[in-house]
Amino acid sequence: MIPAEIQRIVRAGVPLAGQWGIEVLQAEAGTALCRLPERPDLLRPGGTISGPALMGLADVAMWAALLGVHEGRDESLTSQLAITFLRRPAPGAVLAEARIVKRGGRLIYGEVWLRAEGETEPAAHVTTQWVAVTPPRQ
Repeated sequence: MIPAEIQRIVRAGVPLAGQWGIEVLQAEAGTALCRLPERPDLLRPGGTISGPALMGLADVAMWAALLGVHEGRDESLTSQLAITFLRRPAPGAVLAEARIVKRGGRLIYGEVWLRAEGETEPAAHVTTQWVAVTPPRQ
């Protein structure tokens, strides 16, 4: 699937992703790259992007990675998400690089690295676990 199709599915499934303008730039083979554009309404005092916005971006990016594996059909659910904030991201857009680390039975383990667009140093590291849900056949 092309990223635009996965972006459409993400925004339909998580309307907040559409409201925030999250873009799916890549999604294939258990990886995804998503972008959260600069948004003044997602800033916290001090002018840095809020933790909830970063966590939301990471969660959406992991789902995009799963959608890339399952040809746009995935109803897996987040069961755990842990984030370590490493540094303030520079002002502007934030990128999320997600990858599935391990699949075993019904559990999926993944990680997401967040960084300011144009920067190489990570702003946060996320580990996440999902429970696989098999979507009904249509």
